[in-house]
Amino acid sequence: MSMFFMMLQYSRFSGFLVAQVHSDSHHGSLYSRPFIESFEETPMLVAVLTYMGYGILTIFGYLRDFLRHWKIERCHIAREREVQKDFVPLYQDFENFYTRNLYMRIRDNWNRPICSVPGAKMDLMERASHDYNWTFEYTGRVVQDVINLGSYNYLGFAENTGPCADSAAEVTMKYGVGVASTRQETGNLDRHEEMEKLVAKFLGVESAMAFGMGFATNSMNIPALAGKGCLILSDELNHASLVLGARLSGSIIRVFKHNNMQSLEKLLREAIVHGQPRTHRPWKKILIVVEGIYSMEGSIVHLPEVIALKKHYRAYLYLDEAHSIGALGPRGRGVVDYFGLDPCDVDVMMGTFTKSFGAAGGYIAGKRELIEYLRSHSHSAVYATSMSPPVVEQIITSMKCIMGEDGTAIGRERVRQLAENTVYFRKRLREMGFIIYGNNDSPVIPMMLYMPAKIGAFGREMLKRNIGVVVVGFPATPIIESRARFCISAAHTKDMSG
Repeated sequence: MSMFFMMLQYSRFSGFLVAQVHSDSHHGSLYSRPFIESFEETPMLVAVLTYMGYGILTIFGYLRDFLRHWKIERCHIAREREVQKDFVPLYQDFENFYTRNLYMRIRDNWNRPICSVPGAKMDLMERASHDYNWTFEYTGRVVQDVINLGSYNYLGFAENTGPCADSAAEVTMKYGVGVASTRQETGNLDRHEEMEKLVAKFLGVESAMAFGMGFATNSMNIPALAGKGCLILSDELNHASLVLGARLSGSIIRVFKHNNMQSLEKLLREAIVHGQPRTHRPWKKILIVVEGIYSMEGSIVHLPEVIALKKHYRAYLYLDEAHSIGALGPRGRGVVDYFGLDPCDVDVMMGTFTKSFGAAGGYIAGKRELIEYLRSHSHSAVYATSMSPPVVEQIITSMKCIMGEDGTAIGRERVRQLAENTVYFRKRLREMGFIIYGNNDSPVIPMMLYMPAKIGAFGREMLKRNIGVVVVGFPATPIIESRARFCISAAHTKDMSG
């Protein structure tokens, strides 16, 4: 990793750094340890230059659209045929403006095909474009040993050797790959049952159930838990799957400022005082929806305070631990373990197997009554095909490794190594003068780029140096807060080189 830090000098923006603003949420007995996060405000000069950059891109975009309209420049994107101009439009021209004129300029930074295990290093298939990123063709060359700082491989279980891979291969030979049925019909394997019992034991709750897709775990289960006459209080930076689930539920949705407990408490008070709109009847249910680690900010939920508010106002709590399970806590058991809290204080515990466990799918865990209800009411449980046996085995083996039930200390060592790598990486970035967001213990590390030109340039320059990174810009982030997002793994080492 030392070589990586030397390469990062490329994008340093000296002169635009100011003192970091730390929000210390150490409130009395709620926190047993210091809780420090930093979110530096965008410097004024950087903000002005960023807006100017987008303005110039927009002006040139309209100029190119004018040239395309008069067929001076060829238009590659899908649009209405001439004979259909009077029909209801399939493609909104204004909505496609960003795609045509801004995204296409830097499209080569995304959807890069890899041809190896996405471990600490990976191999990329090289591609080239001769029409400014509208189309790509493969050169036949493979870029080998690219340092992988983009995958959510927190504990390094995305591997093709070792006990997890061996167990998955063995189960594939016995059960095959597909189940071809739902859990309620003939797709309920003994390995599914074992996995769910293990998940419940791992989390310290009564029961758990698994689903084949992490996104659907949220989007299909929230509608089963809340509906008309219910209120959902959602953090403004919640993942799209949580937002979709809340919208599909038909509940009233109110959004509170990110990790702002005053904003959340204000909404809770108003909900109890005023009740439902028009009728003013009490809400059937108030559900607070938060994430453990926010994947674009690198921040950690203020869980002790959220639980205190939830108890005080008698609301329910839905906790999405997609990025925090396995990656936080001395035992790798997520944000609840990180704060040393009681899992029973969280009504609905959700997480995914796609990140720390190197597998696929998600889970819901909590009281036995909750899980039994979801088994018969969740669309994901009733209509979705069962999880693939080798995926289930990967989850079981990696989870037992983290718990130490495999008879080794490998899992515990990986949890410790991830925490150490996270602290080291954040410390070195700060020492080099970069603006980074999030909690000191979060393995998701956003580094601010700000200007639109830097989004594409940073990704390309890193790849030239055999480093694979994820770059993110508007509309996934605020327009003046473009960033590179690093995901640290226990498999990374300090002496790693390209």
